[in-house]
Amino acid sequence: QLQLVESGGGLVQPGGSLRLSCAASGFTLDYYAIGWFRQAPGKEREGVSCISSSGGSTNYADSVKGRFTVSRDNAKNTVYLQMNSLKPEDTAVYYCAALRLPPRLCVLSPRSFRSWGQGTQVTVSS
Repeated sequence: QLQLVESGGGLVQPGGSLRLSCAASGFTLDYYAIGWFRQAPGKEREGVSCISSSGGSTNYADSVKGRFTVSRDNAKNTVYLQMNSLKPEDTAVYYCAALRLPPRLCVLSPRSFRSWGQGTQVTVSS
């Protein structure tokens, strides 16, 4: 059974940084693209970033480009989302999800993904 566990969320001041982790258990991430998504209260879940299984392809939502960086360490079966220059509008529950795709492909559409973590809360506030 595919299990993903997010961690690293918390309360941070505007301009601060957080690094989220997405750890897999029960399967190897080697063949899976990973997407990061977020959902704020009253809003739809939106794609934030994704990384292909090879790590060679990444994609970002316009709202986070230049501030967020996705990476993966397949040896640790973990994917990371480094979030810098955080803004109040980044406040949301962040989820990771896995999808088996060709090595250089990733997608940002939440509807494409079937295996999800439970989410971690990120709050950006002074």
